[in-house]
Amino acid sequence: MAAATLNDHPLLSRVEQALDNIRPYLEADGGNVRVLDITDDLVLRLELMGACGTCPMSPMTLKAGVEESVKRAVPEIRAVEAVNAANTLQPAGQVR
Repeated sequence: MAAATLNDHPLLSRVEQALDNIRPYLEADGGNVRVLDITDDLVLRLELMGACGTCPMSPMTLKAGVEESVKRAVPEIRAVEAVNAANTLQPAGQVR
């Protein structure tokens, strides 16, 4: 069975519009987000880019800002997750 591409997903344009509403705030801090996937169970998977990819506050930004905006505009989306959010914190005591 052939999977549809992300560009063909019926919710993508609405998701992008929701993200466009918050991108100026992310960009003001040197960050951005990119849609990677909308899963079959309607989970939006994003890549945190720029400063958002390394900011220790990105999990809060993702939940309080990005997810809130997307779910308000596209209530079909059940959850928003960042594929690189777990990489935002360095282990304690790590040195170069």
